[in-house]
Amino acid sequence: MTLDELPLRTSARIVSADWDALVPEEAQRLRALGIEEGAEVRLAYRGVFMARDPIAIEIGRMTVALRRVHARAMQVEPLAVAAA
Repeated sequence: MTLDELPLRTSARIVSADWDALVPEEAQRLRALGIEEGAEVRLAYRGVFMARDPIAIEIGRMTVALRRVHARAMQVEPLAVAAA
């Protein structure tokens, strides 16, 4: 599943990223923000219009807005929800 397909308010781990699909400077900036393989993220917001842009993710204590094309380059696996 790609990051842009993740259900809203779901936490996941980034398992791979297609860095070649992105402009090198954009890929470098995402990595500088900690958005890379192994990072745990949570989908916080998805745009409401047809393009569904932007997408906001929470990573650590930051909220970062991404274009959908960036999120589509990230493969994620949802994290198990702790039992209540």
